[in-house]
Amino acid sequence: MRYHFKYLWFRDRTEDVVFINHHAVRLRAGLMLLLPVYMITVLLTTVNASTWTVFTNGPMEETFELTEDLRVIFTVQAYKTAFDYTVPTWVLFYGLFEMLSGMFIKTAYLSPTVHLATYLTRNIPPKWEPLKPKRFAWLIGALLISSCLLFFNPDSFARFVNGVSGMELLPTTSNWMPFFIPLLVWVCFGLMWLEATFGWCLGCKLHWLLAKLGIFKRHCYDCMNVDFAEKAWIEERKRLEAELEQAQQK
Repeated sequence: MRYHFKYLWFRDRTEDVVFINHHAVRLRAGLMLLLPVYMITVLLTTVNASTWTVFTNGPMEETFELTEDLRVIFTVQAYKTAFDYTVPTWVLFYGLFEMLSGMFIKTAYLSPTVHLATYLTRNIPPKWEPLKPKRFAWLIGALLISSCLLFFNPDSFARFVNGVSGMELLPTTSNWMPFFIPLLVWVCFGLMWLEATFGWCLGCKLHWLLAKLGIFKRHCYDCMNVDFAEKAWIEERKRLEAELEQAQQK
């Protein structure tokens, strides 16, 4: 346990280019997959579900009017369901915390999923990969979660913005977020599933592309399929060959 709390999932925290354990990252993605699964359940039972419930034993009167597809319109008693998004909001805040905490060395020690994933993969030989591409991927995840937070709490954010600005910049009586925002939950699910199942990281691929374009200084080595064990062996072999050549010259 002393080793666990000293290194966590890092190879060496003092390195210029920090490396983390690939196996722990994949397992953490599998653990965090529970968050989008829960949010998908919330969407299917709230946003994508019917909000009106008709009293089956209540009075029903025919209006003698028809819809465009020639269906009879009735007057009924019904009530509209009001959904409470308090629990989903806290779940999203926790997901945002997990995304942000894993991006830095010190805050990673505050993440329960990092500790759990590292502990569960302690007996598997580590496979090291750079932290920076993962940090970029988790930043994308944090932006997606933030968008979902605004979608489920548009009035709270609107009141905050209007209060700070002193003007009514955002409406407080309607959802001003785009209608496609709930689809981001499915995007999060897909990205986490790919990471957990196949170890395929879209954010890392984007990081590699941006590095190749010169926007980032360092490339995503893992995305370029560099085998660090093989690379280390090649360097060691070159060193031994150089020593043999020097010995022969003497």
